[in-house]
Amino acid sequence: MKKEGKMKKEEASTKTNVTELLNKSEISLWLDNYNDIFSDFDPRPYAHRALSQDLLDEAKRATREAPSGIELRFLIPNTQRNLQHEFMIKKRLREHFKKHAAQLEDDYKQMRKKGVILTVIGMILLAAATFLYMNNNNQWWNAFLVVLFEPAGWFTVWIGLEKAFAVYESKEHKFNRQFYQKMTKAEFKFEGY
Repeated sequence: MKKEGKMKKEEASTKTNVTELLNKSEISLWLDNYNDIFSDFDPRPYAHRALSQDLLDEAKRATREAPSGIELRFLIPNTQRNLQHEFMIKKRLREHFKKHAAQLEDDYKQMRKKGVILTVIGMILLAAATFLYMNNNNQWWNAFLVVLFEPAGWFTVWIGLEKAFAVYESKEHKFNRQFYQKMTKAEFKFEGY
């Protein structure tokens, strides 16, 4: 009877500790061991290993409404904890999120740069069409070039402006950019239970 009462107290204490851990941070993820953070198909050491798609999906879901300055807490059994591994994993997480944030930001800037270039090309085509129209000397090739340059110029300007101002950036691309930007500023913590 005493053993049973003691076990119930320990169980209640463990539940209280877990509840406290969950309330400490915005995002808490349960781990059985450190391998849960990484891809099952990647045998490399923690410092170079690819992150688990499940982890990334769960982090994206959990951070959708969160502001920047996120704290991501990994809950791991006390028996599994290793401070050296945790240090390497935190470093790997930071590298991963910084690398992907930079790539997505570069893609975004390239798209806007291409938009500006297309807009300039479209303006040149429209200027050429205007010049040919103003110097109309009743030759068929002159009329043909005006008919060719004018719609091409309008179309190119329109597409260029859409890209330059990121009017139609996909929701997924925009969300991924925001997610990786948030995660570059995130704090990663490991807690035992």
